[in-house]
Amino acid sequence: MIDLSNLSREDEAARERLNARSAGMISQTRNWASINTGSLNVEGLRKLAPMLADAFSELDAEVRLEPGDPFESVNAAGETEATETSAVIRVSSRPNAPVQVVMSGHYDTVFPPGTFDTIRDLGDGRLNGPGLADMKGGLCIMREALLAFEAGPLKDKLGYQIVMTPDEEIGNFASSRALTEAARSGAHIGMTYEPCMDTGAMAGGRKGSAVFDIVLHGRAAHAGRAKEEGRSAIEAAAELVLGLEGLNGQRDGVTINVGAIDGGGPVNIVPQLAIVRFGARAPDAEAAQWAKDEIERLFARATARDGIHGHFHGGFYRPPKPRNAAQQALFEAVAATGKALGLSLVFEDTGGVCEGNNIFAAGVPNVDTLGVMGGRIHSNEEYVVTDSFAERATLSALLLNRLADGRINGAGIKALMDR
Repeated sequence: MIDLSNLSREDEAARERLNARSAGMISQTRNWASINTGSLNVEGLRKLAPMLADAFSELDAEVRLEPGDPFESVNAAGETEATETSAVIRVSSRPNAPVQVVMSGHYDTVFPPGTFDTIRDLGDGRLNGPGLADMKGGLCIMREALLAFEAGPLKDKLGYQIVMTPDEEIGNFASSRALTEAARSGAHIGMTYEPCMDTGAMAGGRKGSAVFDIVLHGRAAHAGRAKEEGRSAIEAAAELVLGLEGLNGQRDGVTINVGAIDGGGPVNIVPQLAIVRFGARAPDAEAAQWAKDEIERLFARATARDGIHGHFHGGFYRPPKPRNAAQQALFEAVAATGKALGLSLVFEDTGGVCEGNNIFAAGVPNVDTLGVMGGRIHSNEEYVVTDSFAERATLSALLLNRLADGRINGAGIKALMDR
């Protein structure tokens, strides 16, 4: 590999620009985080979307707000319903450039209105607030890195597509489709802006994640007068849950977790409805297929009971993202670029998932924790390290420079995907 330890003139210019932009990045992120964008808060999402589109319109790129596909879920009656969220923000630039990058992020958070709305200065170089790290800070440094890159002489050598989604935190298959479309349009490398860990470590391999809702219907009857005429959906669900939880430990790295059983009613009525809601994690494609096959087997057993029928909804909305030769080569290039900035970057495997899983499944190697440094995400203790804004934006700008001038061979790394 070409020596990446030295900074080029373009690298130095980007670093100087981004160091000067640190306060502005923090201020912008605070403004975005002050707008509640819980995944189902359509009003808040639709308020922020045009603000983001306007901010990204400063790039030499086309910015589009595309209607988001409805998010499907199973309601308390066991019926599939569609919920509208907000627009998918698409940004595209220089599609004919020799190097192509797909970049992604999300602008929703896990916090519904009224649950976590305050931004506080913790006084030790950290800010506490909803979405500061996950991932409005990441969206901010993505934009700033691109602006710094486009201010240099290399911009015509690299094109990009950006997908910003409004419902990543609830795992919308439709948003995954937008990522897949962008990744399959010719991208060599993917860059996603989830926060890195509070130690500075970045994500290596990721498990895949699935969400399922199995709906079981039985037959209601008077529990005292005609118990034998009923067919209990709750009983069938109980057996199903034992079977699902029994899958744990049967295949390395596969976990199943039943989160809830909905349904039933008064104790004098044989319950005719039960909904089993659960998640699954798997380390690779083969393990994910095994888990899916076992779930279908248990579903078939449940619906083979006398008087029980049903359906199930869901699947692996984030496919597994294991390490391979391409991922390892990309991680090494990122680490070498970080070293030029005095950073010692390490990549740790995790059971968590993100949009990088879908980009990998579309055949594009990617690094998916290029965002700000932070911690305690998905809690009201979420915080961001303010010094990381300029640091991580500079890392991204240098990666873009090096992809554009060939110091990082994006096409060569992608060619390793099948190894």
